[in-house]
Amino acid sequence: MRSKFMVVKGVAAGAVLMAGVAAAAAEPLTVVELFTSQGCSSCPPANANLIKVKDRPGVLALSFAVTYWDYLGWKDTFGRPEFTQRQVTYEPALGRSGPFTPQIVVNGRADTVGNRLSDIETLIGEDKPSNGPTLSLTDSKAAIGSGTAPAGGADVWLVHYRPGVVDVPVGRGENSGHTLPHANVVHALTRLGSWTGEAATLPLPKADDGLATAVLVQAPRGGPILAAAIN
Repeated sequence: MRSKFMVVKGVAAGAVLMAGVAAAAAEPLTVVELFTSQGCSSCPPANANLIKVKDRPGVLALSFAVTYWDYLGWKDTFGRPEFTQRQVTYEPALGRSGPFTPQIVVNGRADTVGNRLSDIETLIGEDKPSNGPTLSLTDSKAAIGSGTAPAGGADVWLVHYRPGVVDVPVGRGENSGHTLPHANVVHALTRLGSWTGEAATLPLPKADDGLATAVLVQAPRGGPILAAAIN
C-alpha cells in the first residue's frame, strides 16, 4: 500500500454535484477523503472508486494529493504539504503507524485501503456523523449552531476543491505514459478558526473560479468530523 494520487475528472459535473448535495442537505454529509498520488502505481483504482461514490446523495468525496512519493520521479501536480500533514495527523487516531496510499478516511473516524470499494461502501453506510452542530453556508459566511464541543474546541476547516473529474497525463514515474482520472480534487485547505460549542459565524474567503467550497467542523488532532456542508 503506497503512493498517492487524487484528482477530479470532468467538467459540467459541477452543477450535478451541487444539485445532488443540495438535495441531500436534510441529512448529515458523509465525508469521504482519499489520500492519493499521481506517482503511486497503486492509486488509480482508488481514484476510480472515488469517482464511483462522489455523486451519491449525502456524500462529500474529496481527493487530497500527498507529496511523499514525489521523489519517485513525478511530482504530483496537485500535491501540497498541508494535505500530507492532514493525513499524517489522522494516523495515530486511526491506529496506523504512518501514512500510506491509497487511503480512504470516512468522517475522520474509520479508514480502509482506497482500492477496496466494498469496504468504502460499508463505511459510508455505517459511519454517519451524529451529535454535531448544525452547519450552513452562504457565499460569504459559515454559520455553526450551538452544541457540545470537544474539550478544547473543534477545528473549522475551509476546503476549496474542483467538482467533477479531471484527467491528468503523467510523464514520469510509476504511472509514466498513463492518463489518470481524479475526482473532486482539493486545491486549498485552510483552518478558519475553532468552535467552542456556542453558535458562531465565520467569514468565508472567496474561492477561485471553478472551485467549490466545503466547511468541516472536526475534533482536533485528526478526530471525527462533527459536521460538514458545501455552498
